[in-house]
Amino acid sequence: MLDPVNILLVTVLSSIMSLAILGSLRPAGIPGVSRWMGAYVMASGALVLAGMQRMGVPLLTIFVSNTLLACAITRVLEGCREFFGLSPRAPLARAGCAAVGAGIAWWYWITPDLAARIALVSVFHGSVYSAIGWLALRHRPAGRPAYSYRFVTCAAWLGAFAHGLRGIIYGTGLIHQSTMLDFTPFNVAYLALGILVLPALSIGMVLLAHDRMAERLEHLASRDELTGALTRRAFLTQATAALDAARAAGTPHALAIVDIDHFKGINDRYGHAAGDRALSQFGRVIAAGMRESDLFGRLGGEEFALLFPAMVREDAVMRLDALRVAALAVRRGGCATAHEASPSGSAQDDGEGAGDDAPAAHAGLTFSAGVDVYQDGDTLASLMARADAALYEAKTRGRDRVVSATAQ
Repeated sequence: MLDPVNILLVTVLSSIMSLAILGSLRPAGIPGVSRWMGAYVMASGALVLAGMQRMGVPLLTIFVSNTLLACAITRVLEGCREFFGLSPRAPLARAGCAAVGAGIAWWYWITPDLAARIALVSVFHGSVYSAIGWLALRHRPAGRPAYSYRFVTCAAWLGAFAHGLRGIIYGTGLIHQSTMLDFTPFNVAYLALGILVLPALSIGMVLLAHDRMAERLEHLASRDELTGALTRRAFLTQATAALDAARAAGTPHALAIVDIDHFKGINDRYGHAAGDRALSQFGRVIAAGMRESDLFGRLGGEEFALLFPAMVREDAVMRLDALRVAALAVRRGGCATAHEASPSGSAQDDGEGAGDDAPAAHAGLTFSAGVDVYQDGDTLASLMARADAALYEAKTRGRDRVVSATAQ
């Protein structure tokens, strides 16, 4: 049972199972999965050829199998780079594949030296496994659970350790053998470790893919589709946590309640498709003017909330005024689109049938906002209530303005 050929066959079966699991994830369009699948196809073919060494044909069983296996692990590395949003190309690893092929040919046909071949292959694989482990450790997305990424790091570095040890032992001549499949304790132990590393690494790839899918689902659950803003529940949760942190640190926080002016008139006059476009444009304007630490949430309909950590009242008012001007300019550029959405195919007269809530035909997308700052003893509800009262005052003054709640 511990014959090296049997061990290789078990490894092939594990690679085929890994391929089937990864194939089930391909429809999700997760970056890197297709490359990982290609890698395990190559690895399976390489291991089958390696297991046939006792049948002769060294061109296939030695040269092609080792070169193909080097290409497979390079493909895994490229898939990891793609998964983490990097350029998938790994020129050093590809050059290493060429070096492995050249070295195998030289030390088999020109100057036969099994130990040199083993050392070369081990150094290459150990280096690529180390790079895979480092990628998973270094590029884990902020806020994601660490388990999947640490699992990949441990599996990859286990493979790097095994290959590194093998390269040192054979490179220094501590062990001599006549063929790659000699039935020696060290060779059996090394191949048995290979059974663990390849499936473990494929499990790690599956864990990474599932984490990416979970991240997508969490994003869909916490983000409004039209505006990109946080959903009401997500905003309230994150804003509460931010205010708790502000209370502990003593830093100022400003909160604004924002309402798009005459939004019902946009829907009634131009249709809900135009209203959706207005919401989408509004969301883009706000996102472009936010800091990374700011929170932007949709409370419902055309009402939104913004939380500005570490910002005083005056700065928050200035920020919102700048956003108001930017929203006005963007809407002016999109008026033709809104007009085209009108049932008549042209803009209606400003005063006909729309009432007070209808926007002027050439008006920009305006909004009203009420602002207040966190005070000692505040809850999120009390802060939002004061900002909402300031918003109501902005509307009574004629809309298209930012009003600060009376400082207390």
